Amino acid sequence: MMSPVLAGVLQLLALMVALALAYRPLGDYMARVYSSPRHLRAEKWIYRVIGADPAIEMRWPAYLRGVLAFSVIGVLFLYLLQRVQGGLPGSLGFASIDPDQAFNTAASFVSNTNWQSYYGEQAMGHVVQTGGLAVQNFLSAAVGMAVAVALVRGFARSRTGELGNFWSDLVRGTVRILLPISVIGALVLVACGAIQNFAGIHEVGQFTGGSQQWNGGAVASQEVIKELGTNGGGYFNANAAHPFENPNGISNLFEIFLILLIPFAMTRTFGRMVGSLRQGYAILVAMLTIWLGFTALMMWTEFHHGGPAFEIAGGALEGKETRFGIGGSSIFAVATTLTSTGAVNSFLSSYTGFGGGIALLGMQLGEIAPGGVGSGLYGMLIMAVIAVFIAGLMVGRTPEYLGKKIGGRQIKFAACYILITPALVLCFTAVAMALPTPGHSMTNSGPHGFSEILYAYTSGANNNGSAFAGLNADTQWFNTTIGLAMLLGRFVPMVFVLALAGSLAEQRPVPETAGTLRTEKPLFSGVLVGTIVIVAGLTYFPALALGPLAEGLAS
Repeated sequence: MMSPVLAGVLQLLALMVALALAYRPLGDYMARVYSSPRHLRAEKWIYRVIGADPAIEMRWPAYLRGVLAFSVIGVLFLYLLQRVQGGLPGSLGFASIDPDQAFNTAASFVSNTNWQSYYGEQAMGHVVQTGGLAVQNFLSAAVGMAVAVALVRGFARSRTGELGNFWSDLVRGTVRILLPISVIGALVLVACGAIQNFAGIHEVGQFTGGSQQWNGGAVASQEVIKELGTNGGGYFNANAAHPFENPNGISNLFEIFLILLIPFAMTRTFGRMVGSLRQGYAILVAMLTIWLGFTALMMWTEFHHGGPAFEIAGGALEGKETRFGIGGSSIFAVATTLTSTGAVNSFLSSYTGFGGGIALLGMQLGEIAPGGVGSGLYGMLIMAVIAVFIAGLMVGRTPEYLGKKIGGRQIKFAACYILITPALVLCFTAVAMALPTPGHSMTNSGPHGFSEILYAYTSGANNNGSAFAGLNADTQWFNTTIGLAMLLGRFVPMVFVLALAGSLAEQRPVPETAGTLRTEKPLFSGVLVGTIVIVAGLTYFPALALGPLAEGLAS
C-alpha cells in the first residue's frame, strides 16, 4: 500500500506536469485574444445589446468608470434577485434572503470573493444559483482579467494614455476564454461523478437509519467556473468537500488544476504582450517559488505534527476527507488561499496551528502566487514595481522596469495598492475584537478565536472567501462589515492599478544601458520573492503572533 506522504508527492508532481503542458498554449492563446482586432459575431451582438463601441480606446479614468459601473449594476441585480427569490420559479420553496445577507452575498460574488455566510442547499434556489451566482462567477473573473491586461498594456505602450476598451476586454475574456474551458471542464466533472440537474428536494436514506433532505442542481457547471475563475463559492455548504461537487481524488486534482491554470498561464500572456517572454518567466519563477514553498510547508506540518493520535492516523486527519487524504487536502488548501479562490475541501479550523497560519499568510501575501484570475498578475506586477524601486535605491540608480521609469508618481500608486488591504484587515479585526457583539459569534477563545476573526477579514479583504470555520458570520455585523471589506478590498486597489497603468502608458521608453537592472534574470525573481515576504511579514507578523503562531507554539 502506498504511503500517504508518497501519494501526496505524486499528486503534486502530476499537477505540475499538467500545468506545464497547458502553460504555453493557453498563455499564447490569451495574448492573441486580447490583442486581436477582430470581433466574433456573438461578441458584436453583445456589444449592440449593451450599447458599447469596442473600437473606442479608453484612458484609465474611462476604463475605471466602466469597471465600477458594471460592478455596481452587478451588485444591485444580484441583491434584488435574492430579495425576490421567494416569488421566483425554481426557488425550491426557499424564502427571500434577508437584506444584510443579500448585500453580503451580492458584494461577495461581484467582488470575486464568494464568501458565504449561508447554507447553499438550504437557502438558494436554482434561479439564484445559476442565473445569479454562476453568472457572476464568470463576469467577476473577466473583470479581473481585463484590469490585468490594461496594466500589461500600460507597460507595453508608450506616449499614449490609452489602455484598450474595457467592454471589449470583458466580453472577450468571457466568451473566448472562460466559457470554452468551462464547458470542457464541466463535462470532465460530470464524468468524475459531479451532478448536473435541476432536481428538487428529495429524501435520502442514511446508513445509520433515518433520512436526510438533499436537492440537486447545476453543480458541475457552477463548480468548474468556481475554480477556473478563482471564485470559490460552493453550491453546497460543505463546498468542495461535498461528494456532489468533488466526488473523488481525480476530480480533486482536476479542480486544483483549474484553480491554478489561468493565473500561472497569464505570466506567459504578459511576456508575449510586452514582447519579452523572459519577463514573463521571471514572474512565473517568483510565483512558483512561493507556491511550492507554501505547499511543502503545509504538507510537512500536516503530515508530521506530533502526538500519538496523529502518528496512528498518519498525520493530522481531523477535518479532512479520507477520499482526498492529507496530501490532496494540503495541496488544495494552499492553492485556494494563495489564489483568490476560497474553495475548501477540508475544515481549515481543524488544521494544525502552523497549518492554519500558512493558509492565513498565503492570503496576506496578497494572493499573488499565482493569485486570482487577473488579480494575481496585476498584484505581482505591482510588487515587481516595488522591488525595482527598492533595488534602484540600493544601487543608486533611477528605477526602471520594462523600459519605464518608476518615479514618485508610480511608486505612490504602488504603495497605496499594497497598503489598502492590510489597513482593511487589521482595522476591521481590531474593531471586531474590541466590541462585545462580534465576540458572541466566536465558538473558540484565546489564539484560535482570534485567528477566526483575523481569517474572516483577511479572506474578505483579499477577495478569497474561504472560512476558518468556528465563527458564526451570519450576523448583521459580520454580513455588513465583511461585505464592505470585500468591496473596498476589490475595487479600491483597482483604482491604483489603472492609475499606474495610465501613467506608464504615457511615458516614452527608456533605452536600456549597462546600469539597467535585468528584470528577466533569476536574481530579480529572488529579489521579488524577498520583497513580497518582507512586506507581508512586517505588516502581519504581530497579528499572526497573537493567533496561529501562539497556537502552534503552544501545541
